[in-house]
Amino acid sequence: MVQSASGWERFTRDLGLRIQRERNARHQTQDEVAARAGISRVTYQRLEHGHGTQSTLANPNLSTLIAVSQVLGVTVADLLPPDPPDLTLN
Repeated sequence: MVQSASGWERFTRDLGLRIQRERNARHQTQDEVAARAGISRVTYQRLEHGHGTQSTLANPNLSTLIAVSQVLGVTVADLLPPDPPDLTLN
């Protein structure tokens, strides 16, 4: 069963916090990570804050997550929060 948007909202917020912690631990700016990952600063900022475009929740594509993880020197799994929400349909 699909959980409420609050489950996805919590997950995207936690993802953003984990990305931000990794960036701060490496003393990098948002501009530096975004440029090296090949995404805009605004896109990166939205990712850190758990937001997408036009007041939607973040839903980054896999290539973005891989690029950000590579810039930060961690795996994608290191960035993903534990216990993702159930997104299956019943």
